[in-house]
Amino acid sequence: MTHKSRHDGQPAFVLHSYPFRETSLIVESFTRDRGRVALVARGARRPKSTLHGVLLAFQPLLLSWSGKMDLRTLHKAEWEGGYTPLKGLSLICGFYLNELLLKLLPRDDPHEQLFAVYRETLEALGRNDDHAVTLRRFEKNLLRELGYGLMLDRDAETGAPIRAELSYTYVMERGPVVQRGDAARNGVELTGQTLIDMQSDDYASAASLQQSKLLMRALINHHLGNKTLHTRQLLRDLQAL
Repeated sequence: MTHKSRHDGQPAFVLHSYPFRETSLIVESFTRDRGRVALVARGARRPKSTLHGVLLAFQPLLLSWSGKMDLRTLHKAEWEGGYTPLKGLSLICGFYLNELLLKLLPRDDPHEQLFAVYRETLEALGRNDDHAVTLRRFEKNLLRELGYGLMLDRDAETGAPIRAELSYTYVMERGPVVQRGDAARNGVELTGQTLIDMQSDDYASAASLQQSKLLMRALINHHLGNKTLHTRQLLRDLQAL
């Protein structure tokens, strides 16, 4: 075993886990320095295993593993410090974050800044901060980290600064362009004020909050392709966001 194949005490969160063979688990983890890593936790479902009851979502962990293949072997997991357990709508929002990471973040692609944002977002959900605002900020950070950052400060066609009083259409892969009566465009319609508010993460306006939700939903759908977000449907069913 080479040094590079072993990682000890890596800050991480569990995104998803499921049974593997009779007593083990497959754990999809989001780690600070290695990105998304798939691990096999051998014997973790045995009641006397040191891993039993530790591999919980939304709790900061220190993970140690080895291996070079797509599926590494987990050796140790420790709680780094307890978070307030997510409940109700906050819990569903947490599952939404995890599903976004699972479906958009490639494996073994480190994003230390995104890891910090994810941690801060879980803390905000635990405090029951405004869920919609918390999700919009996370979505914007996620797309930026993946190289799909939003253009919010200027017209994609002319380069002119966004003007609050104008209406725009946000065109996928391009950005906002001023709406004109001479041609319809495929994209999300929103005001210049919403773009300005999103640029500064200010969602105090009900109109900006609603329009930003529609824009982020369209952008994420675009980058997901054929993948479906099951937690989004659950949130929609609750008519909460």
